[in-house]
Amino acid sequence: MKALVLYDGYCVLCNGIVNFITPRQRPGALEFASLQSALGQKMLEDCGLSTDKLDTFVLVANGECLVRSTAALRLTGYLRFPWPLLQALLIVPRFIREPIYRWVARHRFAWFGRLPGE
Repeated sequence: MKALVLYDGYCVLCNGIVNFITPRQRPGALEFASLQSALGQKMLEDCGLSTDKLDTFVLVANGECLVRSTAALRLTGYLRFPWPLLQALLIVPRFIREPIYRWVARHRFAWFGRLPGE
């Protein structure tokens, strides 16, 4: 079963990450949808996440909804070697990882830009 990656479709950084991941994934391992899409909105709802605040990265895999840094690090397990080695960073406590993730997320439009839309 494929894992689903939900990302901010208006974020240049997020789209760049999807473009980076796509050719590096194990064949057929991942599907992608923007948070703003109908599928993205439905999955956010199914995961019990806000459908209005679209500043997070979500990985839906094996019936589990992972967000932010945990989602990003677990996503590497769906990529070809050597990228899965990054999962070792999951040993870094969430209280350290999350502020870094949120800091980048908060500044992503200023640093990388925003695609036209909403």
